[in-house]
Amino acid sequence: MSHTLQITGAATAELHVGAATPITVIGTDPIRESFGAKTLQQAVNSRNAPGVVDVVLNPDAHVGYGAPVGSVLVSPSHIYPGPVGVDIKCSMSLLQLDLPADQIVDRATRRAIIKAIAERTPTGPGKGQRNAKKSRRSGPFLGRSAVVSGASASVCEQFGIPTHWATRCEDAFHRGHDGTEDALAQRLDVHTKEKRYERLASKFAQLGSYGGGNHFGECEVVEAIDEAMTHAFGMTPNAVAFLSHCGSRGFGHDLAAHQFKTMNLAFAKTGRALPAGDRQLVYAELDTPEANDYLDDMALGANFATVNHLLINALVLEAFQEVIPGVKGDLVYFISHNIARKEPYRNTEAWVHRKGATRAFPAGHPSLVGTPFQDIGHPILLPGNPRDGSMVMVAEAGAETSAHSVNHGAGRAMSRTAAKKNLDQQTVDAELDQYDIMSNTRRYPLDEAPDAYKDFNEVLSSVEQAGLARHVARLNARFVIKDGAPADD
Repeated sequence: MSHTLQITGAATAELHVGAATPITVIGTDPIRESFGAKTLQQAVNSRNAPGVVDVVLNPDAHVGYGAPVGSVLVSPSHIYPGPVGVDIKCSMSLLQLDLPADQIVDRATRRAIIKAIAERTPTGPGKGQRNAKKSRRSGPFLGRSAVVSGASASVCEQFGIPTHWATRCEDAFHRGHDGTEDALAQRLDVHTKEKRYERLASKFAQLGSYGGGNHFGECEVVEAIDEAMTHAFGMTPNAVAFLSHCGSRGFGHDLAAHQFKTMNLAFAKTGRALPAGDRQLVYAELDTPEANDYLDDMALGANFATVNHLLINALVLEAFQEVIPGVKGDLVYFISHNIARKEPYRNTEAWVHRKGATRAFPAGHPSLVGTPFQDIGHPILLPGNPRDGSMVMVAEAGAETSAHSVNHGAGRAMSRTAAKKNLDQQTVDAELDQYDIMSNTRRYPLDEAPDAYKDFNEVLSSVEQAGLARHVARLNARFVIKDGAPADD
């Protein structure tokens, strides 16, 4: 299918795809050159899919599952599992500590904190509470409560999570297709009847864990760029903070995998054509049983992810307190980047699917009314890499151009296979050591090395030049928790 790219601004372009309204492309010249033909083709396929009225390609975009990672898909009439992904509500969270940066200069102190965190929050595929001797235990009853109710006061209290942290969440809980918790409880009953619940319930033990891949925990030092906004967000310049990236773990993955299988079987049974013939772009029309089932399963996975993040933050704070007694901490924000949400869109409402994309509501946005951020806009947490730092931003009015969304990070420049083949282990480890960045691994994963990702500063420049958001604070890494063998230094 033919398409042309028309530049409309310093960091904004339109990808024209025939009769459909164009795709909005965010990125400077070097970023646009990084996309590649397959990424652009996935964006075109998504834009031409039934019921889709808008697609945005963010500067971190790269090939994904049906739709590119780093894209936004808007539909008032259809729901698409692909542009949500298999890690439902993969998210970022930031914990601010009242700990001056000079208190963690000592490497022995950092190593002790790393050990204390590892004893509470395991990493790696399939790892859960039994792999961490100081984790919080959650049986089937508490796990079920978490996925049905999300970060309710009761669930938070039982896990030892400060209940007021729920007010610092993009969404503290998700409800079923009809707006009720009952729909989610009934959906779990269906999973039980169809012999899937026992496997799902086994994943409850993964609450409070990071998993593998690109998930991480990272100890940061806050460098204020906009000092007033840094304080307004509840952050402290030159103090320690902790950034976390993870999602719904095996629980969300199994729900998503089941949905892809079920929807594709329904398409095959009726003989309907898939968008561009791509099984990963399967969909359901809203208000159908198929759509309702998906929305319920997505909400269950999203509630798991929410409680998982809040529990990790509670455990991380506890780890710091074990090593440095008296330390206090509070949640700055928790925000997702793999979710579909019903939002205001061009004088109506639509389902905004963000696949590797982050919500960006500026001050005064109607969805922020009644939250602590209604007058300032909410924090946007953008992970970069340990060497170049991460960024906290706040949306500008121009974010309307991108369906009130920005990128969720730097975006991959190399596939995992290419990174392992082309990057040198000794060079990667030496560079992190040069920057005095420690980790829990003997060898830092090559597929997660800084050079496996796009130039983070160029990505940030794309967002700023497009008028979507502005910088608030840079987060400079002091140590990283990743999936890998523990370090012994």
